[in-house]
Amino acid sequence: MAKIIEFLQHPFVLKAVIVGVLIALCSSLLGVTLVLKRFSFIGDGLSHVAFGAMAIASVLKVGNNMMVVLPVTVLSAVLLLRTGQNTKIKGDAAIAMISVGALAFGYLIMNIFSTSSNLSGDVCSTLFGSTSILTLRNWEVWLCVGLSVAVVLIFVLFYNKLFAVTFDENFARAVGTRVNSYNLLIAVVIAVIIVLAMNLVGSLLISALVIFPALSAMRVFGSFRAVTVCSAVLSVCSAFAGMMVSILAGTPVGSTIVAVDVLVFFACCLVGVLKRGRA
Repeated sequence: MAKIIEFLQHPFVLKAVIVGVLIALCSSLLGVTLVLKRFSFIGDGLSHVAFGAMAIASVLKVGNNMMVVLPVTVLSAVLLLRTGQNTKIKGDAAIAMISVGALAFGYLIMNIFSTSSNLSGDVCSTLFGSTSILTLRNWEVWLCVGLSVAVVLIFVLFYNKLFAVTFDENFARAVGTRVNSYNLLIAVVIAVIIVLAMNLVGSLLISALVIFPALSAMRVFGSFRAVTVCSAVLSVCSAFAGMMVSILAGTPVGSTIVAVDVLVFFACCLVGVLKRGRA
């Protein structure tokens, strides 16, 4: 504990913790909706798109990768939603198509137009996260804070609509809810979260931040509100614990956070079994 307090006194560690906690919070809020809609792997697909966009930004030597990655990922989320609604290409096939294609083209571009002598290290860092979360600049922290506040406000303001769209789209459409608009809103918000989370856990592990807290909360609670709150708490605590373990043990940040999420999931499964046993 003394070491943790000492580390938190360093500004670069404090910035990383703030950003990591905010990303985990945003991921968990939308994660419940995505899991219930059986659209969990949209995060995986969009993360691969973000990898491809980052590869293009690196080749073009764009100073701020976010200017390329964010709009490309948001546009892909919109296209993915539209394609998933097509009767010829179902949602899971569309995700697989975009995911594999973007990942392959991103790696191909990085090989052909390599701008680094350590290509394998750059690819590994992008896929599995890197220590760049500890070298965040002030504007990056404020950008993350602003986007995170926007995500939370959207979720709170449109909570009832998102609830209706999550559980019964036909009923929501019958009572006048613009289902397509809210599905589009969900896709755009999750795209923003994916871009924010790339520096934290890497493009291959982002879906874990979205899925595991929601699944863990569902093992313990049964109502949408309770699952959402529990998911947010578990996600924030897991992210903080994972970052602290990573700093103390010198392990990779992203994989350590995901490992903590996995342990929390099994713990919640045990709690759920004991809870049902008492009932």
